[in-house]
Amino acid sequence: MGAQAESKTSKSRSSGVRVTLKRSPIGTPESHRLVLRGLGLRRIRQTVVRPDTDQVRGMIRKVGYLLEVEKP
Repeated sequence: MGAQAESKTSKSRSSGVRVTLKRSPIGTPESHRLVLRGLGLRRIRQTVVRPDTDQVRGMIRKVGYLLEVEKP
């Protein structure tokens, strides 16, 4: 039963999210810099693809003012 529920959420969000760091994290709170590190972003204009999960969406929401987000 758990596998069915898991596959349904995977199908609806099977693709990833392309995240690009657009602004410098200098002067931002330390927790925001840690979120960027958790997303795998270190340099401006660096782009990563992350799975489209609730956890990643929450991280993006927290530092969205520094990012550009698009669907690949």
